[in-house]
Amino acid sequence: MRVVLQRAKESSVSVDGKIVGEIAHGFVILVGITHTDTPETVWKMAQKVVNLRVFSDDAGKMNRSALDVDAEMLVISQFTLYADTRRGRRPGYTDAAPPAIAEPLVNAFADALRAAGIGKVATGVFGADMLVSIKNDGPVTIILEL
Repeated sequence: MRVVLQRAKESSVSVDGKIVGEIAHGFVILVGITHTDTPETVWKMAQKVVNLRVFSDDAGKMNRSALDVDAEMLVISQFTLYADTRRGRRPGYTDAAPPAIAEPLVNAFADALRAAGIGKVATGVFGADMLVSIKNDGPVTIILEL
């Protein structure tokens, strides 16, 4: 499992011109699933995300977690995180799990974030052509992999 986590002041995702998910402050999480990922992998990643200390404390240091600041989260499936660009000019995606495996795990990840105490978890639409608007805060962008 691979995620790109962006701290955001606000964010939304639209499909066919209609907003299907939006958050205020928190994380935009682009999620890639590979063939070996399991519900246990998803749970571990959710725990890592909610406890990652990248929000500022009163002294301005990144010392608070998403749970500490009541962050919201926008989860977007992103199979292109597993793009293989080592050869040629067209990326290969064989390392990305097929939709039948990836979709339930992306949904399980959003559920695991909720179960871990995140009050608002919005999502995109799996497999849809989405337009994601991100007001990156910092900017803070972190790549996590399990």
